[in-house]
Amino acid sequence: MDVTKFVFDYRESAFLVGDYSTYRAQLSRRLLVVRKKLGRATGKNAKFQAKQPVTADEVKKDIEFLHLLLLTSERAWAHAMSMKASHSEDSADKTITGSTRSHILSRLHKAGHYAQMVVDLLADQSASGASDIDLLEAKGYAYLLAGAEQFEKQAEGARSNDTSSERWLPCLKNYSAARIIYNSLLKATKKDLFKEVLASTTDPSLRYAAYQHRIPRTVGVPEVAKKFFPDDQPQLAKSLEAIDSSAFQVEEASASSTKITWRNRTANIVDAAIGLALAQVDASSAQLAQSLESSNTPKDKANAYDDVLIASQDAADATRRAIDELKKEGVGEEDARVQDLRVTSLAVNYDLIAWRVGRYRILIGSDDGLTFSANLPHKSRRPRKDGKEWTPREEPTGRKLARLRERVALYDAILQSINSIKELKGAVGDSDFMAELEGQRAYFQALKCLNLSHSHAFLSAPRQALALCNRAQSLASQAASAPRPAEEGSDAPKLTVSDQQAQKLKQNLGNLTSHYRGLVALSQLSSNSEVASQSHLTNAAPVVERLNEYPSSGKVDLSNLVTWPPKLKPVPVKPMFLDVAWNYVEYPGRSKAQEATAPEKTQAEETKVEEVKPAKKGWFSFGR
Repeated sequence: MDVTKFVFDYRESAFLVGDYSTYRAQLSRRLLVVRKKLGRATGKNAKFQAKQPVTADEVKKDIEFLHLLLLTSERAWAHAMSMKASHSEDSADKTITGSTRSHILSRLHKAGHYAQMVVDLLADQSASGASDIDLLEAKGYAYLLAGAEQFEKQAEGARSNDTSSERWLPCLKNYSAARIIYNSLLKATKKDLFKEVLASTTDPSLRYAAYQHRIPRTVGVPEVAKKFFPDDQPQLAKSLEAIDSSAFQVEEASASSTKITWRNRTANIVDAAIGLALAQVDASSAQLAQSLESSNTPKDKANAYDDVLIASQDAADATRRAIDELKKEGVGEEDARVQDLRVTSLAVNYDLIAWRVGRYRILIGSDDGLTFSANLPHKSRRPRKDGKEWTPREEPTGRKLARLRERVALYDAILQSINSIKELKGAVGDSDFMAELEGQRAYFQALKCLNLSHSHAFLSAPRQALALCNRAQSLASQAASAPRPAEEGSDAPKLTVSDQQAQKLKQNLGNLTSHYRGLVALSQLSSNSEVASQSHLTNAAPVVERLNEYPSSGKVDLSNLVTWPPKLKPVPVKPMFLDVAWNYVEYPGRSKAQEATAPEKTQAEETKVEEVKPAKKGWFSFGR
């Protein structure tokens, strides 16, 4: 039945074009269509009749009956959120009170009521035809709306006389149940939709309610959800354990990760969400090393970086949220918690960028683009009509330039990532760290110039290629002399450049610069020879073609030794018609004695021989 997908797909499509008011209007139009289709709409000028409740049998016959309840619940929720959003735009500095607050709470209560009706209908699985997953999705949706109602009651408006932190218990219980349900569904179905629900709605609300309940940040969201799961729902707990045996088990990594080290400085992890995300990064990086060994193509290896990049981004987001929460509380920079979070933020953001650069390096090639080899010759799969094999074709220049263009784009992304590290708070103050970054930046910038020189070489522009190669050589010398960071523990490529890689780049660039310098010298000699021939200063023919001439001045023009670059020109050969002379010219050594005298023949035989025409021999009927 896909309760979650039906609800959140409607929300996403509406929010792409408008706000909560737009979403409410769309739901109203859709509700009218569904009611007319099911025969439950009140006709024009007709007397109002009470709505008949939806039964489980009707849901089994037509899924639109279930959609009718979900659309009604969503419309009430959208109405409440629309009133809340309009108030925040008009008077953001004031809390919502009075009739507006009561109206918002009544709409949220109505939304939760209809969501609970969906749960009651699907609970009769034999009559409704719902599966265990469908029932859990309906319960998760109902707990989510109930938690939103309790959250709204305590956040700004109608509070009870109890001013202690215990008033947040109903909110914690509802959000805890929703969190465990959606987390179990995520593990069972592997759908990213449940991950989005957890990240966007459930986890932030549960974290805020736990903070209001005086629970320290060192306690993770999974631990909070396990602690405040409703005790009066044993059947729900059994259903969750049936699809996920570890539904009520807290990850051990969240308790073990308590410190983080950044350049010989150790900081405490003051938020459990950060520790859990860092543990996920370690697990993903270990899995990455195995994936790189099993993958063959660069694209498959690059795709293996996705999990570790997502985990690193989660760690960076968790650190940023923790810093923002402390700022809202008015905690100053001199506080030890803020200092630890600053160190943690610098470490996790650098790690995120390093993994991203490693993915770019995998896409460039195993040697970071130091060499550029042509692709294998392409053979057509279709056989030729004459039965012969196709001649392999060399990779065209346009395709080579396209591959080089892709490499240059990846180098630009790497350089941009390194520049973004310098903008991190706390990075500029470390002079040794900045020197290491400059060396790494020079290494990748040298590779970019090297690949640009390859493109100019393919376009027969040796001067531009020499200039770029010379620039790359100076950058490679800077990278080779720069200080080296500590070796990273992961076997997968990241941002760190080894000393061996820098020295190899410098050596290859020295050889390539000499090669381009020779090509430029030859091109200059060729251009000087052409200018001299046009100005009639010397013979246009090169010296190798005038070896039979003695130079009148006694000096040989060394600037015009050979034709460079070689040009296609005709070569004189012996014409065929000169062989005709063999039949008419008496050459020395050819004597008449060699010719045999024919015996005398009778008159009849001579007459017969005259009638027989001689056979054509030789070329063009000329005999030899």
